[in-house]
Amino acid sequence: MNYQHKQLSSGRWFELTFFEQMANIGSEVERAINWRNKNNNYSSKAVERALELLDLTISNPKNKSHLKELTRLRETLVDYFYSDNQFSSSDQFWRKYFYVFCYAARIKR
Repeated sequence: MNYQHKQLSSGRWFELTFFEQMANIGSEVERAINWRNKNNNYSSKAVERALELLDLTISNPKNKSHLKELTRLRETLVDYFYSDNQFSSSDQFWRKYFYVFCYAARIKR
């Protein structure tokens, strides 16, 4: 696989806490939302990066207890950005969802 996050995919990603991993995914989702109406190509690239990071998080053995949530998250992100949005997600929903992880990662430092 050709990773866009080469340093992270080579092992650095697995050194981050779960909260830090989710906060980084949230940053890419935020970029995708912000670019959606300005530049569709930039938005699509941000979604691809978010999914790449999410796949790395899913493959991390220390996140085994979060596997159900992570796979559902992947499903709903793909539905929101690439499909019919059958789960009725919104920009505001994604911002609220990922804000918690950003906050938790920040206070853990």
